[in-house]
Amino acid sequence: MSVNTQVTLFKWISILEGLSFLLLLFIAMPLKYLFEMPTMVQQVGMAHGVLFIAYIIGCILLIRPMDWTYKQVGIIMGCSLIPFGPFYVDKKYL
Repeated sequence: MSVNTQVTLFKWISILEGLSFLLLLFIAMPLKYLFEMPTMVQQVGMAHGVLFIAYIIGCILLIRPMDWTYKQVGIIMGCSLIPFGPFYVDKKYL
């Protein structure tokens, strides 16, 4: 797989992971706790978990091709834990 293809795939995973995190935090969780509707948390949570793992694996696979430093890798991985973080990674590092 070429580097451009890997970067494009990681961009998509990053965007989807960021969206799923926001959906989980701002829609699914309020539905669960305010309206007693836990189903969405289960579905969105599973999708977010899979995308999170794909994001971390994608980051690891791009370390050498993108020539990222340990600090950059730490920032990129850390951004997966904060809302809107993956969008920052897309703009700054990809």
